Amino acid sequence: MSSWKPGLALAALLALAACQSKPAVPPPAALGPVAALPAGALPAGTGCGPAIARTQGIVDSDVATGNLNAPVGKRFSADLANASAACAAGREGEALHLLAAAKSRYGYP
Repeated sequence: MSSWKPGLALAALLALAACQSKPAVPPPAALGPVAALPAGALPAGTGCGPAIARTQGIVDSDVATGNLNAPVGKRFSADLANASAACAAGREGEALHLLAAAKSRYGYP
């Protein structure tokens, strides 16, 4: 007697096919406009001030190109303003924590 089960073989074949198929990736044109920031447009340097300013520049650019809608950009900017206030008060650790939380909340690396 054979213990071969056609249903199990079909399930294994479908699982293998799913692993081998490539996910659909939209063509670059479908991703929306991408604006390159001019060289030197983002502040250089280390510390909380330049890091927050760089993120704000990216948010502003994303709102301007439509990659981020304006109401979300406004909330993101408010979160960045809180981080900036902590930075200006000399609380760098808190400022960097607020920056990281804001970037995570809005899906920015």
